[in-house]
Amino acid sequence: MAPPNDPVSAVHNVFRSGSLEKYFHLSNGKLSVKGVPLLSEVPNNVTFNPFSSVCQSSGAPLPLLQRVQSLSHKGGFLGFYKEEPSDRLTNSLGNLNGRDFLSIFRFKTWWSTMWVGNSGSDLQMETQWVLLDVPEIKSYVIIIPIIEGSFRSAFHPGSDGHVMICAESGSSQVKASRFDAIAYVHASDNPYTLMKEAYSAIRVHLDTFKLFEEKRAPNLVDKFGWCTWDAFYLTVEPVGIFHGVKEFDEGGVAPRFLIIDDGWQSINIDGEDPNEDAKNLVLGGTQMTARLYRLDECKKFRNYKGGSLLGPETPKFDPKKPKLLISKAIEIEHAQKDRDKAIQSGATDVSEFEHKIQKLKQELDEIFGGEALTEGCRSCSCKAENYGMKAFTRDLRTRFKGLDDIYVWHALCGAWGGVRPGSTHLDSKVVSCKLSPGLDGTMSDLAVVKIVEGGIGLVNPNQGGDFYDSMHSYLAKVGITGVKVDVIHTLEYVPEEYGGRVELAKAYYKGLTNSLEKNFNGSGLISSMQQCNDFFFLGTKQISMGRVGDDFWFQDPNGDPMGVYWLQGVHMIHCAYNSMWMGQIIQPDWDMFQSDHLCAKFHAGSRAICGGPVYVSDSVGGHDFDLLKKLVYPDGTIPKCQHFALPTRDCLFKNPLFDKKTILKIWNFNKYGGVIGAFNCQGAGWDPKEQRIKGYSECYKPMSGSVHVSEIEWDQKLEAAQMGKAEEYVVYLSEAGELRLMTPKSDAIKFTIQPSTFEIFSFVPVEKLGSSIKFAPVGLTDMFNSGGTIQELDYKPSGAGFGAHIKVKGGGNFLAYSSKSPKKCRLNGADVGFECSTDGKLALSIPWIEEASGVSDVLFTF
Repeated sequence: MAPPNDPVSAVHNVFRSGSLEKYFHLSNGKLSVKGVPLLSEVPNNVTFNPFSSVCQSSGAPLPLLQRVQSLSHKGGFLGFYKEEPSDRLTNSLGNLNGRDFLSIFRFKTWWSTMWVGNSGSDLQMETQWVLLDVPEIKSYVIIIPIIEGSFRSAFHPGSDGHVMICAESGSSQVKASRFDAIAYVHASDNPYTLMKEAYSAIRVHLDTFKLFEEKRAPNLVDKFGWCTWDAFYLTVEPVGIFHGVKEFDEGGVAPRFLIIDDGWQSINIDGEDPNEDAKNLVLGGTQMTARLYRLDECKKFRNYKGGSLLGPETPKFDPKKPKLLISKAIEIEHAQKDRDKAIQSGATDVSEFEHKIQKLKQELDEIFGGEALTEGCRSCSCKAENYGMKAFTRDLRTRFKGLDDIYVWHALCGAWGGVRPGSTHLDSKVVSCKLSPGLDGTMSDLAVVKIVEGGIGLVNPNQGGDFYDSMHSYLAKVGITGVKVDVIHTLEYVPEEYGGRVELAKAYYKGLTNSLEKNFNGSGLISSMQQCNDFFFLGTKQISMGRVGDDFWFQDPNGDPMGVYWLQGVHMIHCAYNSMWMGQIIQPDWDMFQSDHLCAKFHAGSRAICGGPVYVSDSVGGHDFDLLKKLVYPDGTIPKCQHFALPTRDCLFKNPLFDKKTILKIWNFNKYGGVIGAFNCQGAGWDPKEQRIKGYSECYKPMSGSVHVSEIEWDQKLEAAQMGKAEEYVVYLSEAGELRLMTPKSDAIKFTIQPSTFEIFSFVPVEKLGSSIKFAPVGLTDMFNSGGTIQELDYKPSGAGFGAHIKVKGGGNFLAYSSKSPKKCRLNGADVGFECSTDGKLALSIPWIEEASGVSDVLFTF
């Protein structure tokens, strides 16, 4: 088959056979890299083609083309052929045995996570890539199932160690029998460089997506925000949002962005009044069969009257009400589950259950009460601008001057159940859902059950552009600056009549891309429930940010009381390992958490160094402002790391969830140093037999480990490379409050951390000033990421001595290492006192200066 794209504007004849020796060879039933066998028993119908023989042209930028060309000898494509064409073909790629691997697989339709093993039979269904350890040549190899023509692929486990590849179109009308480039293989001596090189090569070959380096991240990437989901679920409304933002503002951590999550749309359920909103929805699940019946906001937002939250008589908000609604809705959910269990057990009379459910629903309606106080006149004599979402966003920005961005949620297909046929100008019809057999190995999921139950009101893909532009152009006019697009991978359920999942996805993503460019500044979009190769290879030409973990769960929905703890470590593992591949294409988003959760500090430590935005989903009245102030500046910005956090090498082929020995360590850079976070995530993980994530209580215990400056991958960012060559570093332990010195030849620092706790190690190169003075700034120790507070650093002669000039953002306790006490210190031009102890701790108190955006000038002279 031909490569998927050969655009008219392509640069032709770029790839020529070079003189460098090819890394991979397939012969005598063995796939080898530099002579080392990787796969044995490779079937005769499997082919290998060097990169340059398959990829002849591409529309990628010339510098990227040249970079990929220079490395093309390190990679190539695997294919296979069959006698009969089919819409779903499975074939062995060979036997993998006795070689450690790290993989990413889909544990739900929408979410993926890591898995390790040493045999092809250890793989999980819907594996998205496999990273092999090849210590014989001190290298690593990655094998990535990709897209060819109208087929996408994934790896599955085979018997007796075989790696199976499954290529599927998703439509019985789209068949093939031969693939020349259905998987890509690449080798490198650095696992992080390997990911970059491999996905760069695939980007050039497919030309259907762009790397993150080619795009611009959303404006909110270095800011603090609030998402309404866990605060309100579907009961979200203007008064509650206003009071929520107000609490953050008054608490000293003003949000710079707001995400109005699910609950703002005009949706209803089949069989109900087609012109009215569904009533009294609370929990996620109840809305999953509902469909959009109009493209603007629902009644509770349409009825908002401009100015009603700005005057002296601001409507009151009872923070207990959402919690009461949620609690009652959970009671209803449990009663319904009890009824369903009784039916499954053979009960014929469930009237008692039904009576209880109806009684609970009446109680829920009573808690909801009447219409919101903000409802006003909507006669033609009133200006439309003074009502609805436009008036609400205007009032929010009037009251909260620093609120830069307001995003709203929507599903890729509009609502969870799509768009109601006949309700809008769009051509939509309800399409039954069919799941790929590859998803048989995934975890049971309420969302899937509900979507399959109701089908999807699918807008004709020919109207994809009109669909998204109709929604987004309206939202942009009423003050919305971006969208969180969720439930993305439902498209794979409904491609039968639309040319298969690849072609259907292309049509939808083209419309979404065009609308993003037109309406939201080209970057105002967060992608979610999207963790599958279809999305990344087809939907990311413009999208530059997305979730790398599943949802934040404050407790185990399946009832394990320890889930409140172990689910948080699971979340971090998802995020850290998914960032290895997703970070090549989008800005990793580690999702929200709640600052008053039992494990809030555990989450906060990881967000501090994740390299992305920080946002929470606190309930109104449920905040830990002291914790948030260790993450967020008073102006709502954050001391963001310079890269995206990734697992250290010694974690790559280990299981930091339930092997009873491995601590998750993630590394990142600051502008003037590096950082490693160590997190004890042990206590839960994937169970292949039960096909679910569950607790492993025997693993939830204190763990010991070690950390060394060499574990920071300094060469992964050009600006950081020089810091990796320092002769000595100062190391600051954020939780222990300790300051140490380390050289590249020093022994590793040993530590022990309790379950669901962490330590952050900040490494800063030590500068020699003259012949006897050693100096290194740590930053503001009030912040988890102390090194991120240093904005500028300059060492230069000062009179007869030396000076260390530092620009620091934030207020609080500044710490540096200094082998000798400075002669004096000037803070913002004035001489100030400081403390310098014999162990080298140099301390200074710095105020937050609003007029200078919180940035202070510090000069130490020696």
